[in-house]
Amino acid sequence: MKNKTLFITQAALIAAIYVVLVYVFKPISFSYVQVRIAEALTILPYFTPAAIPGVTIGCLLANLLTGADMLDIIFGSLATLIGAIGSYVLRKHKFLVPIPPILANTIIVPWILRYAYAFVLPIPFMMLTVGIGEVISCGLLGLLLLFVLNNYRNIIFKYNT
Repeated sequence: MKNKTLFITQAALIAAIYVVLVYVFKPISFSYVQVRIAEALTILPYFTPAAIPGVTIGCLLANLLTGADMLDIIFGSLATLIGAIGSYVLRKHKFLVPIPPILANTIIVPWILRYAYAFVLPIPFMMLTVGIGEVISCGLLGLLLLFVLNNYRNIIFKYNT
């Protein structure tokens, strides 16, 4: 029971942090040029599987609360889920952890922008711009977060396997 409570608590905290980060950085979290700082949290499955529902629910709630289109709420959250699962699968390879969320969002988000928000820019161009933002948020900030948290992993994540 203790581990289940810890799992739910960690997931809820991660979701809450994700929502707050989207709100704080809202001006740069949406559009075809975006750096969603909250996506740095998609490296957290490296430390705990609770981060998978945490970042997914956080993305879903952030999109709901910011008035995103239903396609964005569904498929944007799905992209984050895919990225988080991929990060968890690659947790044994520290430097590869950010790659799944970068790829998932680079591939999925431009289609959301096209069909949910009627952006008429070419899909490959939006893949480039979204991909650059994901490299910044997941690749650079995410890896920085991973290395900082790794110094405290025994304190923060000591009950997880």
